[in-house]
Amino acid sequence: MEKEIGVITHYFGNIGVAVLKLAGKLKVGDEIHLIGHGVDFTQTVASMQVEHEQIQKAKKGQEIGLKVDEKVKPGVKAFLVK
Repeated sequence: MEKEIGVITHYFGNIGVAVLKLAGKLKVGDEIHLIGHGVDFTQTVASMQVEHEQIQKAKKGQEIGLKVDEKVKPGVKAFLVK
C-alpha cells in the first residue's frame, strides 16, 4: 500500500535534483515511487536538502531538494512505498 507523500514542484536537470513539496513525513532511506507525466519509477531517498543544508528527516509542509534517479516534471506525484 502506497501513501501519497508529496508532489514535484521544480526540477533542476543540470544537477538531477527535484523540489518535492511534502504532504507527509520523509526520511533518508525511505523508498519512494514517483509517477505521472510519463514517469514511473521507484528509488531510495539517498539525500535531502533544505536551503542547501543536508537533512535526515523532513516533515509535512516542507519543500525539500531531492536527488532523483530519472528526469521528472512538475506535477509528478511521490508515494511512500510501505
